[in-house]
Amino acid sequence: MKINGFVHKYGDNVDTDVIIPARHCVSVSEEDLAAHCLEDLDKDFVNKVKEGDVLMAGINFGCGSSRENAPIAIKGAKVGCVIAKYFARIFYRNAINIGLPILECPEAVDGSEAGDELEVDFEKGVVFNKTKNKTFTAAPFPETMQNIINRGGMVNYVKERLAEQA
Repeated sequence: MKINGFVHKYGDNVDTDVIIPARHCVSVSEEDLAAHCLEDLDKDFVNKVKEGDVLMAGINFGCGSSRENAPIAIKGAKVGCVIAKYFARIFYRNAINIGLPILECPEAVDGSEAGDELEVDFEKGVVFNKTKNKTFTAAPFPETMQNIINRGGMVNYVKERLAEQA
């Protein structure tokens, strides 16, 4: 799986309360949550982001509460993937569970700026910055995790696995 998109870059310690403020967590609808994604950090994010774009941040992305609404809001905003130097572990797992592609790649974060165009190959773990003509390597997901993401999340993955076994 590959995506192409433009970078929307933020700093360190972007917590789940900033990704989706608690006042909007009355819904688990991707569409409802997406309308408020990152609004306390960047009021124009939802107006700027296009389908397939890349959300990029520093260390500890998704720290704070364990709310699943945060990756759902990002996925609902049609973000193609999130690349960070390091993810809070519970956010990392929640993202995988809902089928949101994420990569840890400090070099890509340091070597990219807001507005750069990226191509990301998840199977190979390659981040190509088209704007700067630079390639960065991240650890690709293990096959099972890639299958979960490709199927749109854990629920769809389990349904398909059960159907195959029936």
